[in-house]
Amino acid sequence: MPAILEVKNLRKIFSINAGRWRGKSAGPKTVTAVDGLSFAVEEGSIFGLLGPNGAGKTTTIGIVTTRIIPTEGTALVNSIDVVRDPIRAKQIIAVVPQKMNLDRSLKVRENLTFHAAYFGVPRKIREERADELLEWLQLKDRGNDRVDRLSGGMTQRIMIARALMHDPKILFLDEATVGLDPQSRLLIWEKIKELNKKGLTIILTTHYMEEADELCQTLAVIDHGKIIAMDTPENLKKLIPGGEVIEMHMASNTRQLLETLNGIPEIQRVEPLEGMIRLYITPGSKLLTRLVSIVEDHGCELLDVKISHPTLENVFIFLTGKGLRE
Repeated sequence: MPAILEVKNLRKIFSINAGRWRGKSAGPKTVTAVDGLSFAVEEGSIFGLLGPNGAGKTTTIGIVTTRIIPTEGTALVNSIDVVRDPIRAKQIIAVVPQKMNLDRSLKVRENLTFHAAYFGVPRKIREERADELLEWLQLKDRGNDRVDRLSGGMTQRIMIARALMHDPKILFLDEATVGLDPQSRLLIWEKIKELNKKGLTIILTTHYMEEADELCQTLAVIDHGKIIAMDTPENLKKLIPGGEVIEMHMASNTRQLLETLNGIPEIQRVEPLEGMIRLYITPGSKLLTRLVSIVEDHGCELLDVKISHPTLENVFIFLTGKGLRE
């Protein structure tokens, strides 16, 4: 499939008045939020951007959706340069942001129809489309409600409905399920899959690894404004050395214990974390009994042990040394 989004050498440098920020007489400083990103998204796919807070995900989304002007580089949506022709670009993209930005002075249905009117959708079409989307998102009876009377899950569905009112080619979801209850999250996952089956390209940022694994065909891991890995979820998991993961939850550990673990040939990597040691091991090593004895010999208290196959969170921590957090 051809690329519907092409990002080439994208860079964004913000200038910050350090003196005003810290209350001191300091000069301006710069922060590089996006540092030479290049990637392409196939039409009709679901593409995910993963990374910790401050990695550059939201800035990247802001650039490709015309909200932020890049310092360098280009971003093309459906071959339209988002900097040179933002008005045309906006006609084919839609954004569901992190924070709720519905108009609280309008009713639910009015939020949808006003958005469509802004994009020049004829009255008859926007009225029909609003009815269809509200029913599709299981909100048919909430069209005349005030926005501030809705739950978080309902609000998020309304924002998705509003984004779809002008029939975009690309839907951007910036951490669209943060803070939602499990039922609301699963419903939104279901709707995302349905939209994608109809041919809509979806680009999402998320901190939820199970969400990325469930929805995305391609993932890019970003840290410090750079892409450090990009592939399918399954291929990214293959980056983990060994093929099995043992997590030992500890009351305490010692430097001597870590040195001993690092000296075991079947252990490919040892990661000491707060309250836990994560080991990447060769499959079939049958180390568990031996590990318990080693921990006891070093006078450390073992609270719990978990054996699993590599997950996307393991991949991220392996690549960056950071845990994914909201």
